[in-house]
Amino acid sequence: MNRRQFLINTLLAMGGISLLSACEEQNKKHLPARKGANMKVLMINGSGHEKGCTYTALSEVAKVLNQEGIETEIIQLGTGAYRDCIGCQACRKLNGRCVFNDDIVNSIIEKAEQADGFVFGSPVYYAHPSGRLLSVLDRAFYAGSAAFAFKPGAAVVSARRAGTTAAIDVINKYFTINKMPVVSSSYWNEVHGNTPEEVLQDKEGLQTMRNLGKNMAWALKMIDEAKNGGLNPPEQESGSRTNFIR
Repeated sequence: MNRRQFLINTLLAMGGISLLSACEEQNKKHLPARKGANMKVLMINGSGHEKGCTYTALSEVAKVLNQEGIETEIIQLGTGAYRDCIGCQACRKLNGRCVFNDDIVNSIIEKAEQADGFVFGSPVYYAHPSGRLLSVLDRAFYAGSAAFAFKPGAAVVSARRAGTTAAIDVINKYFTINKMPVVSSSYWNEVHGNTPEEVLQDKEGLQTMRNLGKNMAWALKMIDEAKNGGLNPPEQESGSRTNFIR
């Protein structure tokens, strides 16, 4: 098996990967590839605590990515109020930008256009992510979905005790509706603790974060190799919409 076929088989085996095309035309245009230190992973901290438990988890992932030569940026949502998406569809006329231009959402879309991968983190509230993170992601993905498509994403959550897997599942929904490979780890992407100091005692949780960083770096480098080899995202069908009630 040659290097190209090995790469194809490996990418197809990744859970949720939808990047590869079966098309092998030699004259197909290549997407621009970004290599090594030019790659960037954009992270969002959905906690109101700037340097709390979620930040501690994200920082552990970022540390490994940086060691792999990949730049990271953590966006803090903080304690500000964020509007929900109101379904006005004005973004369809605003070149992929939300009509509400007085908070961080459009800035996130702009940063996402230049990013190669994403890690979204949140504390667990009543077995789901924070409302501020969901409001931001609803608007960012509805208005600027093209900025995220075909780029790998991962969810990270922190909790004192339970509700973690339900919260992870909610964040993963943004990836799986938008043609994004989902990056996993050696366990569910979660840490436990009521304070950052307690999170640092969760040795398995931190190990999971480090393995997530390694897996994200691996995925990004394989995608970069695929682009350099002329493998482009598949052409997507569109136009069919089936309503349950007619």
